[in-house]
Amino acid sequence: MDSIAPLRDIRRSRHGEVMARRSRDRPADGANTRISARNRKTILDAAIRVFTEKGYDGASIAEIAALSGLPKANVYYYFGSKQAIYRTLIADVLSEWDKALTLLREERDPAEALADYIRAKLDFTRRHAAESRMFANEAVHGGRFMSRGDRAHIRAATLSRVKVLEAWMEAGKMDRVEPIHLFIMLWASTQYYADFDILARSGLGSGRITAADYDRAAETITRIILKGCGLAG
Repeated sequence: MDSIAPLRDIRRSRHGEVMARRSRDRPADGANTRISARNRKTILDAAIRVFTEKGYDGASIAEIAALSGLPKANVYYYFGSKQAIYRTLIADVLSEWDKALTLLREERDPAEALADYIRAKLDFTRRHAAESRMFANEAVHGGRFMSRGDRAHIRAATLSRVKVLEAWMEAGKMDRVEPIHLFIMLWASTQYYADFDILARSGLGSGRITAADYDRAAETITRIILKGCGLAG
């Protein structure tokens, strides 16, 4: 028995050393989180390009993986399916649009709030043109991957801001207009630059839409909208 005890101690010591070494070699939780976030973003960036070019039906996990530079197994690990990637992209667009809508608050000055909303929408269009086009393509094809929840959310988020516009009208802070049609006008004018990029570039006579073009668009759209709402000075 006396000869066995030291052997056990040696084994325990070696096991402890191995476990400690593995712990040192394994990335910390923070590092794992950063790696996961980076890989997910890499996959989503690649997926946007593939979906925009080929649509949902023409896209494949293999193409997304190849463009991302990650193994196909990694793509499945993070998202599980092509549909999961696609729906994540849709959710991201809706989230950004929600943020822009929060600029329209009853306590704010209507002219400033609407001007900020127009700027925010155009800024998203400029920075995320591919996502905007992908969402537009989804809408053109009947919104096959927009769930009832998505549609209900869009309507509820819009109606919450319709109430803000109506409150401004009741308070005499702006002329009476039809809120839903005003929103449709705003969405159409701000998203056009990405969704119909080729037509916008043709109209501008330019090879690409520049930041200066977006600034002029914001000024023009804002001036027309504010004047139509009785908010122009």
